[in-house]
Amino acid sequence: MCEDNHGGLARRALFVTGAAAALTLGSVSFASAADGDQETRTVRGTLPPGSPDFVYVPVEVPAGVREIKVAYTYDRPSVPAGTTGNALDIGVFDDRGTELGGRGFRGWSGGARTEFFLRADDATPGYLPGPVREGTWHIALGPYTVAPQGLSYEITITLTYGEPGEAVEPVYPPERAKGRGRAWYRGDCHLHSWYSDGRRTPAEIGALARAAGLDFINSSEHNTHSAHAHWADVAGDDLLVMLGEEITTRNGHVVALGTDPGTFVDWRYRAQDNRFGRFARQIRRAGGLVVPAHPHATCVGCNWKFGFGEADAVEVWNGPYTPDDEVTLADWDSMLVASVRGERGWIPAMGSSDAHRDPDAVGSPQTVVLADDLTRQAIQEGIRAGRSYIAESARVALSFRASGGRGEHAGIGERLTVGRDTPVTVRLEVTGAPRCTVRFVTDQGVLHTSAPLPVAGAGVVEWRTTPSYAAYVRAEVRHEAAAGPIPGPLAAFTNPVFLGR
Repeated sequence: MCEDNHGGLARRALFVTGAAAALTLGSVSFASAADGDQETRTVRGTLPPGSPDFVYVPVEVPAGVREIKVAYTYDRPSVPAGTTGNALDIGVFDDRGTELGGRGFRGWSGGARTEFFLRADDATPGYLPGPVREGTWHIALGPYTVAPQGLSYEITITLTYGEPGEAVEPVYPPERAKGRGRAWYRGDCHLHSWYSDGRRTPAEIGALARAAGLDFINSSEHNTHSAHAHWADVAGDDLLVMLGEEITTRNGHVVALGTDPGTFVDWRYRAQDNRFGRFARQIRRAGGLVVPAHPHATCVGCNWKFGFGEADAVEVWNGPYTPDDEVTLADWDSMLVASVRGERGWIPAMGSSDAHRDPDAVGSPQTVVLADDLTRQAIQEGIRAGRSYIAESARVALSFRASGGRGEHAGIGERLTVGRDTPVTVRLEVTGAPRCTVRFVTDQGVLHTSAPLPVAGAGVVEWRTTPSYAAYVRAEVRHEAAAGPIPGPLAAFTNPVFLGR
């Protein structure tokens, strides 16, 4: 074993990658060895508060390496209440380099694992199997938060020499399931398995998705596409599995929904770097949708700072309904008001579980999409058009439409094209919502609130208006409030129906 002490980062080069500033430390070198031999190096150092977002440790890998293994630890000193402690993420880039959006990415586990390995035929979940080629590799450290005392770390790198194993050709899930033709399909597009920081296998998630009555799901691991090749056995005639990623930056998270298999989207930038548009366009070129996730979440780095100019939809409801979802719902409604003023196009809403582990419920909430078939493209078209509503479970089903006096009608995400003073009837049919209250929300706010639905949970609520009075109408189905005038948590809500020419 050889030790290399980086100390207080004396051996370093500060550079800018076209994104967030990064720090490169002194390189770690190995000498060639015989087949079956192992060599180990250990490096230690301390990162001060205010460290760059990414710190790279170059590793000079010689020829003839079969496997690279990395383990790391770092200290977690006590900190005062309200002060962030130490959290250090980790990943690796191969000999093709660390260029932003480049081809060198080989895996990321964030803070979910303390060690990982890679070789041609296998890799730790979160990492990509493939050859361990000769050249300069980089261990990527992400000091997510640093305590006032600094963050001391130790990294142990072990190379095993020998002939590489046989590479495994990836197999991806099909882009269509059996479907029911044009119908309402239920899905959960934000899920985590053990290929990032989740604790469930893809097979376990598939079983939970089927039990929750879902027709489609989307793989969305943090900052890695390593799970893409592990969903083929989960998909079936009854379950469409789309592939994507949760791009987890320091200024918010975005779900790449339904990208081409094997698509990797980089995350190493902040809003001030003006790089998000480039990667949003990459998502769309790869056939995916751009969906900002939990925009008002309170975790460090979770709050969305990139704006919504590139968004195809927005995740308004994330997991159990909480106050930050209520804030996001209000923010989204303000964007709807701006859209009817002609200031911007409207952005449809979505809901997803963001489930990681027990007791997180897959499919709660879920997005219910009107699509021409159960295919990747048809589901995406329905989401992009806003032909969808969000429900807390498969028990809740809605039908929502507006109609004029001459047979004109429009459904969720559509426009009822009638004159400004034409009487319009808005009708919601709901099942699976016992004692819930229905609210009709417009660009003026809540203009109609129903009496509580019966204990059986089914009911019909109608309201009459005109386009001059309400430029759009959307429906909310809410549980009983705990106290006072504060509305209860959502059981379901719809994208709007627009009224007028």
